Amino acid sequence: MKTELRKIPGVGKATEKDLIRLGYPTVQSLKDADPEELYRRDCEMQGVLIDRCQLYVYRCAVYFAKTEHPDPEKLKWWYWKDANIPESHQKR
Repeated sequence: MKTELRKIPGVGKATEKDLIRLGYPTVQSLKDADPEELYRRDCEMQGVLIDRCQLYVYRCAVYFAKTEHPDPEKLKWWYWKDANIPESHQKR
């Protein structure tokens, strides 16, 4: 079943399921989420180190959720690569 999460750029069927499994069933529920924590928990739940591209999608999703008028450039998952994020905002 397609949910409102799919209106987030970069969120397809698999990521939608992941977000719901992680406890984020709506766009609103992502507003105060920590993308790095989402990624860490997702890796733990799946028992593997997931490609970091998933982290970039989570960063984009949280930005989308908490930004009333998002910058179209920032709605591309690749904008959220580590190289574009200040070191002080990254958790490893």
